[in-house]
Amino acid sequence: MSSPVAPPTRRPPRLAFLTVPLMIGLIYNAISLLTLPFSGDTLNTLLGELGAASGQPPVTLSQAQIMTVLWLSFFLTAGLILLLYFTRRAVLEGRSWGRVASIVIAVLSLLLFPVGTVLGIIMLIGAFDRDVQAYTRR
Repeated sequence: MSSPVAPPTRRPPRLAFLTVPLMIGLIYNAISLLTLPFSGDTLNTLLGELGAASGQPPVTLSQAQIMTVLWLSFFLTAGLILLLYFTRRAVLEGRSWGRVASIVIAVLSLLLFPVGTVLGIIMLIGAFDRDVQAYTRR
């Protein structure tokens, strides 16, 4: 005896409103992660310019402090990349937690003006589409 197999559910067209911005964020953060080791000198330059602009003495970081900041940035960015990857995968598989996580990511990306705001609005439109909601209730 064979068990009955449910017919495959067709992906709703507005599911791309969630998956494409998640992929864009994934690629953007992966490029950011690749360029991170080259930004050590930029930190001291930026701190010097901020100090000069505010009339304060320039602040410089030691090599150990720069390495700490870079490693912390590395782990936070790697964690964000993993979150984006698994959220996109969950949305494509129709899992409800993927839709909830994409709503949270969309709301937070609204603060990243101008590109993040546009992507966040697109993601929210896709997340609240009836077909997408029905697809992700599995």
